[in-house]
Amino acid sequence: MTKQSLHAISPTREENYPEWYLQVVKAAELADNAPVRGCMVIRPWGYAIWELMKNGLDKMIKDTGHVNACFPLLIPLSFLEKEAEHVEGFAKECAVVTHHRLESSGDGKGTLVPAGKLEEPYVIRPTSETIIGHSYAKWIQSWRDLPILINQWANVMRWEMRPRLFLRTSEFFWQEGHTAHETEKEAIEETLKMLDVYEEFTRDWLALPVVTGRKTPDERFPGAVETWCIEAMMQDGKALQAGTSHFLGQNFAKASDITFLDREGETQHAWTTSWGVTTRLIGGLIMTHSDDDGLVLPPRVAPEQIVILPIGRNEEDRQRVLEACQQLKSSLQEQQFMGEKLRVAIDARELRGGEKFWYHVKRGVPLRIEIGPRDLEQGLVCLGRRDRPSREKVTMSHAELMTSASVMLKEIQTGLLSRALAFRQQHTRKIDSVEEFREFFSSTAEGSSVQGGFALCHWNEAAIDHPLLKELKVSPRCIPVAGQLPEAEDGEGRCFLTGKPSLQRIVFAKSY
Repeated sequence: MTKQSLHAISPTREENYPEWYLQVVKAAELADNAPVRGCMVIRPWGYAIWELMKNGLDKMIKDTGHVNACFPLLIPLSFLEKEAEHVEGFAKECAVVTHHRLESSGDGKGTLVPAGKLEEPYVIRPTSETIIGHSYAKWIQSWRDLPILINQWANVMRWEMRPRLFLRTSEFFWQEGHTAHETEKEAIEETLKMLDVYEEFTRDWLALPVVTGRKTPDERFPGAVETWCIEAMMQDGKALQAGTSHFLGQNFAKASDITFLDREGETQHAWTTSWGVTTRLIGGLIMTHSDDDGLVLPPRVAPEQIVILPIGRNEEDRQRVLEACQQLKSSLQEQQFMGEKLRVAIDARELRGGEKFWYHVKRGVPLRIEIGPRDLEQGLVCLGRRDRPSREKVTMSHAELMTSASVMLKEIQTGLLSRALAFRQQHTRKIDSVEEFREFFSSTAEGSSVQGGFALCHWNEAAIDHPLLKELKVSPRCIPVAGQLPEAEDGEGRCFLTGKPSLQRIVFAKSY
């Protein structure tokens, strides 16, 4: 941060939101662009956040009866061709392996060329329905073998044309659940159960309020009967699809020949589901909570919930302060937040105090504790909270810190959720005319990066390809599940684009 700047991140959200996002990623040391186009290197701080997300969600997935497994990265091309709509939906995003070795070109320059052409090309998995379906077809013989409830944590590849770190990259990490069931009812219940898990996880771990709902036909997962999703609003008013849960019906079971003998001895096709969230949740976290000084982390996914910054002018001071910091760290680590011991670190690097201070502000550490020789003599600490202005600090005794550390972390966790929910409510509006719709998504309020938000409109499927949506780059995000957006539940109406009958309002937004 320069002396002239009022903030650690430049440009600010108001000045250039897309560039602000990239600068937050850079300043927090979350990720770098990789030498492979569209891919990223997730740095230790970014990966530690992902590991906390992964561990928390993994427990929730297992608590609902699922188990983890691992399936191949490479998928025979013929597998994708079995489900026509599926292959059509992913064909343009697939990376294809056609050879199995490299050989010297003989040019004397060490140039290598592909050799050993494969009999059948392999696709690097964009998703795993087909390769997992192959295994399920072997494992399932009888209704007694059902349900199969399997999840895998994996990396996938979709050849992204307009990459952006965490939000859209060619390679990304995710979990993908794939289940098979005896009846349609069980499969639909599974799909909605996992949707609820995602809503709970994003709310309670990421402090991210989401709208759960069903996708319109044009937004469904390729090959699915129905797709449900969770949609979050970012600070620029755009929607982020943060997770999806798909009811696949019997489409993939028929493509992969997943059959079983039912209770009457008749051969039936299984009913299947798939569902997943990805590392784009980190992007959603950044754009929901962060400010013009950098990353802001909810404590549940902060690799370090408290950082202690020892301050000393000479070696003698530094040693005395550092010993006190070690004792403080040990005491704090015995405290608990959300059922786990506090994650506490000491930054003992020989850097100027201001440099250390801004380093941890930009990385989003929830609580910063500064201790110098004078604080040590008085039995005090100087504390800053990341959910408050960066320069705001309070002084308290060690005893006060011991009793209030976990309380403050809880306040930060719940406060970030409340703040994000209030922002969403502020930028959600019922709209009933084309003119108001156009104005809502075309204007930006002075002093704000927000353009639009969530528009709640009556809609009919006849309006799927309406030119106004393409002109404004707006899409239907979801048909909200009952109780998600009470303001949208005002009964039947008329589609604002076509005038045709509409059963309920749905959410429209610009999106990532």
